Amino acid sequence: MKKAIIFLILYICSSTLFAQINTDRVLTIGRNALYFEDYVLSIQYFNQVTRAKPWMAEPYFYRAVAKINLDDYNGAEEDCTLCLERNPFLVQAYFARGIARQSQDDYNGAIEDYNKGLEFRPEDRQMLVNKAVAYIQKKEYDSAEVVFEDLMKAHSKYAMNYLTRGAMYLEKGDTIQALQDYNVAIDMDPYYAPAYGNRAIVHYQMHNLDNALSDLNEAIRLNTRESGFYINRGLVRYQMNDLRGAMADYDQVIGWDSRNLIARFNRGLLRFQVGDNNRAIEDFDVVIEEEPDNYMAYYNRALLHYETGDYVGSVQDYSVVIEQYPNFVPGYYARSEAKRKMRDNAGADRDYWTAFEIEEKLNKGLQTGTSGVRNAATANTNSEDNTREQSDKNINKFNRLVVYDKDEERKNKYQSDIRGRVQDKNVRVDLEPLFVLTYYEKADQVKKLIYYDKMVEDFNARMMLSRKLRLTNQEAALTEGQIAAHFTSINDYSSEIEKDPANVNAYFGRALDYMLVQDFAEAIKDYDKVLNVDPDFVMAYFNRAVVRYKQLEYTLSQSSVNEISDLTSLNFNIGKQATTTTNNLPSARLKDNQRAHEHELIVRDYDMVIKLNPGFVYAYFNRGNLRCSQRDFRAAIQDYTEAIMRDPDFAEAYFNRGLARLSQGDTNRGIADLSKAGELGIINAYSIIKRMTSN
Repeated sequence: MKKAIIFLILYICSSTLFAQINTDRVLTIGRNALYFEDYVLSIQYFNQVTRAKPWMAEPYFYRAVAKINLDDYNGAEEDCTLCLERNPFLVQAYFARGIARQSQDDYNGAIEDYNKGLEFRPEDRQMLVNKAVAYIQKKEYDSAEVVFEDLMKAHSKYAMNYLTRGAMYLEKGDTIQALQDYNVAIDMDPYYAPAYGNRAIVHYQMHNLDNALSDLNEAIRLNTRESGFYINRGLVRYQMNDLRGAMADYDQVIGWDSRNLIARFNRGLLRFQVGDNNRAIEDFDVVIEEEPDNYMAYYNRALLHYETGDYVGSVQDYSVVIEQYPNFVPGYYARSEAKRKMRDNAGADRDYWTAFEIEEKLNKGLQTGTSGVRNAATANTNSEDNTREQSDKNINKFNRLVVYDKDEERKNKYQSDIRGRVQDKNVRVDLEPLFVLTYYEKADQVKKLIYYDKMVEDFNARMMLSRKLRLTNQEAALTEGQIAAHFTSINDYSSEIEKDPANVNAYFGRALDYMLVQDFAEAIKDYDKVLNVDPDFVMAYFNRAVVRYKQLEYTLSQSSVNEISDLTSLNFNIGKQATTTTNNLPSARLKDNQRAHEHELIVRDYDMVIKLNPGFVYAYFNRGNLRCSQRDFRAAIQDYTEAIMRDPDFAEAYFNRGLARLSQGDTNRGIADLSKAGELGIINAYSIIKRMTSN
């Protein structure tokens, strides 16, 4: 989703030309890196341009976009200001600076920027949304409502407008108006999971637990991977006395993220409640390891140690709590009992009388502090509210379930809104992306697969390159150290090539380096040289096709947003909704011969890979993706089928074949493919299946 903001911003400035070829090339490479979310690398390229031509506005703007995506809002604001000093008519720089200021809680400055941008583009939806949110964050709700009126007039059919306004009403405490807006949003887009999640919060606050549970079930049905939905459902189930169901929700979250502290803490409390003491201790161990200052976790673990007979551990934990809360009466009473079990009667008496004296002082009103409660295990159970926010450090609330902070929820929600990342979230259906030969890949907690091919393994075994090649369709952005290493590697390979101009592996290694630093033009040149020397070098054909595809995708991204959205949409018959989009693939509806020629070159490269190595399943897969982008779903299905015939456990091929079949209206076989993909580890498949079968 990080591409959404880049789509929104980059196309405005896509036509600027510069006098020197080198400057233009470096700027283009930087924008390549920015588009493919390699933000650290892109900044290095933009730095080169600003040093060479400090009077240019655009590199400061692009660098600001990269910094926003790296959460460097102060740096982004400075770059936008430098950009606008050079070109005060660059509208998107006002937008970007507004985002940076808003993210730093400078709401007045953000509103000023949005107003300036709206002078040029008065109906810009995202700037209107951001302006409204800024007023909400200032708690100037009347002003926000005025902006929402303008927004609804200009974009009356956009569901996110109602969701954002509903959040405002909820923040005001107007649950009736919030519920009405959420209802409208869901009627307009019944497949957007967060809408149900937000409405569930309203129902929960109105004590309509059945409705809250129903909405959270639907949210999870539409998006099976959102931890927050499970945590909230666990809370609702707990309030409905469904301890087993609440426990199952926390188990699910921890299964994905073993360090999710809210789920761990809450599950520890539930385990304590049902007498599963040893495993409750394990949960609190994790919480304390991650948050050494979580004194409520210490106190609960102390109680559990006492229950399990570990009196030494119990006393140690009580002592940590008492040191932090020296007037916490239940802590002294509890430690007194633990010490007595250890036959430390003197120590037990000291704690008992200390607690008694504190209680006496409290009762006489001589000092303020926590009220005395002898039975620590039942402290505070008379409270009507059995939950607490994560930031609430009142030790008397040690046995309450944790919920997300309201302020943190609002911050996260509006942060997503103002950064433009939520417009299409959970309504896009993305094809699994292309495979590539590279050195790095993103970690996936679910799909822990190592993609194998004998040709690649044999090449690695010969140690022809300094690093081991791997096949992946989840490329990772480079760190600063990796970036520096690959620029050095380019120089090293260049030296080898000077000594031996026919060194195929040096050209191939340098091509990989150029590809990783997003210099597609130079990468293609080196792949060309590899194949001129060795026309049977299969991996060079494969990667050249991938790089050409990336270059083409970036070129198309410079078109207008509307054109891209239209060109990349795939139509799936999902209930009454017939339009879903895929944002990984550019369209084959190319308007000029040059682009058509690029598609033909990519196809030829995959054809050569398959000719030279018919068992290389990733070439069939990638060619299938290319066919999908050309709307040739029949040929794409054939390619995915060929890949599956050679690798019956190829999850991505099942997933993409399922989407291709759905695009042809072949619902039954499409769902069957998605089911198999889900079984093999692509969890998003289940969300699509549920959407397909919802009616």
